[in-house]
Amino acid sequence: MHSHETLIAALTPVVRDAGARIMEIYAQPPQADQKGDGSPVTAADVAAEAVILTALARIAPDIPIVSEENADSHGLDAPERFFLVDPLDGTKEFLKRDGKGSFTVNIALIEGGVPVMGIVYAPALNQLFCGAVGVGATEDRGTGARPITTRTASGAGRIAVASASHRDAETDAWLAAEGITNTVSIGSSLKFCFVAAGEADVYPRFGTTMEWDTAAGDAVLRAAGGSVQNPDGTPFVYAKPRYRNGAFVARGGPMPA
Repeated sequence: MHSHETLIAALTPVVRDAGARIMEIYAQPPQADQKGDGSPVTAADVAAEAVILTALARIAPDIPIVSEENADSHGLDAPERFFLVDPLDGTKEFLKRDGKGSFTVNIALIEGGVPVMGIVYAPALNQLFCGAVGVGATEDRGTGARPITTRTASGAGRIAVASASHRDAETDAWLAAEGITNTVSIGSSLKFCFVAAGEADVYPRFGTTMEWDTAAGDAVLRAAGGSVQNPDGTPFVYAKPRYRNGAFVARGGPMPA
């Protein structure tokens, strides 16, 4: 059985390879097709997924995979232990070509409904985040991995990170109720990583996301000392029907009592 640390070591070059394929396509004029749910899909999504799925089949053939671009996997009953893969999170940011580079490659391992290992790679920024619950989290900006931990802040000094493409009235209302006025806007699973690295304190999200959108960043955050819960304070779990998320709040600290 692969340990979480062994998997991170084996999969780090895989996400870098997937990121390289994404950047090759990023250098070309933007093009996208539309999936059945109306969301965009690009050649970069498909190419990165091929790199990841081939590698996972070689590295951990015993662990099932649920992946965004493999629609057949979305109808599977979630096993006790499985990978969740989003080969290109932040496709809208990828298509914007806005210079921010806030799109990521994501691999997570779920055990018993909990994301216990996650890798998030932002190829345009050369930022790599890795985390294993009970072991810790790291960030590598091209100069070597360094440990990261969440920070503790309260009151008006807190900073929230919000979606660049999906911010809504419910998010604004939650921030107002919490008395939070400082916000940072960024796309993709980097929002979790900002909180994990102590650059922000909370990430509230209302509306629908899919589990592959959140699992890797969630695992990095939990490994760094943070938590994710439903808005009512109950634990946020995975392996839900059709792998669909509801609202959640990701925090740079343990769940409130």
